[in-house]
Amino acid sequence: MRVPLSWLREYVDLPATQTGRDVQAKLISAGLEVETVEHLGADLKGPLVVGQVLTIEELEGFKKPIRFCTVDVGQANGTGEPQEIVCGARNFAVGDKVVVVLPGATLPGGFSISARKTYGRTSHGMICSGDELGMGDDGTHGIIVLPPETEVGKDAVELLELVDEVLDIAVTANRGDCLSIRGVARETAIAYGLPLRDPALLDVPAPNAYGYPVKIADPTGCDRFTARTVTGLSAEARSPIWLQRRLQKVGMRPISLAVDVTNYVMMELGQPLHAYDRSLVQGTIGVRRAAEGEKIVTLDGVERKLHAEDLVVTDERGPIGLAGVMGGAHTEIADHDASGTGGNATSDVVVEAAHFDQVAIARTARRHKLSSEASRRFERGVDPQAAAAAAQRTVDLLVLLAGGTAESGVTELSAPPVPHTISLPADHPDKVAGVQYGRETVVRRLQQVGCDVYGQDELIVTVPSWRPDLTDPNDLAEEVIRLEGYENLPSTLPRPPAGRGLTARQRLHRRVGRALAGAGYVEAPNYPFVGEKVFDQLGLDADDPARRVVRLVNPLSDEEPALRTSLLPGLLGALRRNDGRGSHDLALFETGLVFHPRDEQRVAAGLPVDRRPGEEDLAALDAALPDQPRHVAVVLAGAREQGGWWGKGRPADWADAVEAARTVAREAGANLGTRKGQYGPWHPGRCAELTITVDGTERVVGHAGELHPRVLKTLGLPARSCAMELDLDALERVGDDSPQAPGISTFPVATQDVALVVDAFVPAAEVEAALRDGAGELLESIRLFDVYDNAEQLGEGRKSLAYALRFRAGDRTLTVDEASAARDAAVALAGERLGAVLRS
Repeated sequence: MRVPLSWLREYVDLPATQTGRDVQAKLISAGLEVETVEHLGADLKGPLVVGQVLTIEELEGFKKPIRFCTVDVGQANGTGEPQEIVCGARNFAVGDKVVVVLPGATLPGGFSISARKTYGRTSHGMICSGDELGMGDDGTHGIIVLPPETEVGKDAVELLELVDEVLDIAVTANRGDCLSIRGVARETAIAYGLPLRDPALLDVPAPNAYGYPVKIADPTGCDRFTARTVTGLSAEARSPIWLQRRLQKVGMRPISLAVDVTNYVMMELGQPLHAYDRSLVQGTIGVRRAAEGEKIVTLDGVERKLHAEDLVVTDERGPIGLAGVMGGAHTEIADHDASGTGGNATSDVVVEAAHFDQVAIARTARRHKLSSEASRRFERGVDPQAAAAAAQRTVDLLVLLAGGTAESGVTELSAPPVPHTISLPADHPDKVAGVQYGRETVVRRLQQVGCDVYGQDELIVTVPSWRPDLTDPNDLAEEVIRLEGYENLPSTLPRPPAGRGLTARQRLHRRVGRALAGAGYVEAPNYPFVGEKVFDQLGLDADDPARRVVRLVNPLSDEEPALRTSLLPGLLGALRRNDGRGSHDLALFETGLVFHPRDEQRVAAGLPVDRRPGEEDLAALDAALPDQPRHVAVVLAGAREQGGWWGKGRPADWADAVEAARTVAREAGANLGTRKGQYGPWHPGRCAELTITVDGTERVVGHAGELHPRVLKTLGLPARSCAMELDLDALERVGDDSPQAPGISTFPVATQDVALVVDAFVPAAEVEAALRDGAGELLESIRLFDVYDNAEQLGEGRKSLAYALRFRAGDRTLTVDEASAARDAAVALAGERLGAVLRS
């Protein structure tokens, strides 16, 4: 929410010495997040004056249209003579009043103006557009043309209110009241201890039977609807400069008088409004839920198919607006026709000021991907009591600025207001904050925010209509604490009980992260949300358990409405983004939770807040949550080792993904098995199944290898990208994370190398397992150091695997015969199991 300081001063008599920075500090202390203070016109220096175009000469022979103009600037140039200016804009004519910057001035951005020769003429200044003055877009994309009655020679800096300070406030979701000048002015008045001139305190006529007919079919979705009619609007009326400038300062573009007035009142009071062309509305205005499949063309020109939960405003033909979100094109306010005569301009309008259900508006805006200024306010809470005042303010401005006539009919349909009251012990804020405020302070602060307070030790607090976020005693306590100043709360460091630290799971998580980082991977945490189409992109089978997802009731994005069952979608997305931005040698990892729905769906019970939840409470909560195992995943692309003067580099391949899994297993103290596998996104010939043994049963806990070319093409990933994903919790359950000191033997090692010829389809891991089992307890380590597959020497469909075997005894030096016997036993078992023979 952008708040001009000049507009704020209309409702709060701030001391003249107070700057935007001072107000920012006060509001931050009161709990509002004021991100920046923008100084409009800080580097603008005059002379900047109003001029009248006297003559225009079209210059020929240039690539773009150029005009040589003489402009009357009065005595601003010191001579009274017409000012000669070269200009390329086309949206002004002889007799128009324009903004002229004279030599010696400086425009925003440090652009100095001086007389200079250009296009064969000397230009003494410049005729200005809104962008050049830092005003923003006014819709014309050209020169500012001022009203005809503007005085020549007048100071344009003052006329256009170019010098101001604008506070940019990040309004949280619970403070919808601060999405208005009225709400911010109230907070400012409280912060400074000054009175507030509430712009909503207007004399509003009582509803009568002569107003425009309105029928509400869904009182839950719309509990208040005010309609007022203004006739006889002048087709020539334009928004005055002050109104346009205020809209520009808050970040809105001036459009036409009727629309500008409704936007102005919305920003002023926080109540969204809509104006309908009365001649285009047929019959009674209604509010109801849409019929499934109904269509409407909104003001942005898009035809939208409506959902049965959408709340719509209708007439006899059907929907004429998405309630609280955007109006329809069929009843749009019309400005001048193409000829500029005003023949098709709207002269009679019906002004709508309604209060709609927060949830309904939020879901409609998200469903149609149509966030508007109106929907932002309804989603966060709008004061229902402000509707009548906002309608009256709109009517008054239309009568004043457009010469309209307010009809006497006033329509107001509303449910009987039910004030929300909260019982609050007078010392409750003291207990929450740990500070002795006292009853008087509590009552005073609550009254400042608009509450009615009665009682002594037990306060009965009636919440104001503009603060729907105040629902329980803790909300009221927060109001007292923030207004007294968070900075005044004493700081007390917690005292953790001795003997507690990280859990085993947390320690493993950290060790795995450090190990992968040490191996050259970069951590890339991702959002835990996915869309189900990603499972098709990853090539998962239709019955794959990973396709069973937990759906969110209120997702951040309709394209990702579910919780992830795998870490790969997020990591592969990060890989694609970084590769697209020029980083081609990538190794990323993530450890995080995945979510699997339980077979039995339960509803979580609310936990107590007056005591620590017991074991039964926590168990019941856990039973209602989805299964959330922690996984670890890596993705690789490009070079794994860089080349240089030291030698050639090498690209990342499937073996690096497998080695990452082994790195994780070593940190968990678990024995990880690898074997040939085939699953989802991985290349069927370059995929390893990762297994552990639980109670004598082998269980698959992950996969690693090179991704399938089809998946790479679908997701736009680099060629030969590799990935690994592993169930970290499963490794923790079978692992032993007890610190293991390295054993150092005083006896020498005996090394034996063997090269075995086996069928090409036999996995190297199975050969290694057979050698390990056959060699017995004297075997210290085994390493595959060569793979050879020459068909001429070995035969078709055969390959040679060379292993280095290290033997050592803990109590003696092994003899050659003992080492050879262990080697021969290993080779014999490999031959028995797999048909392996020694390579001659």
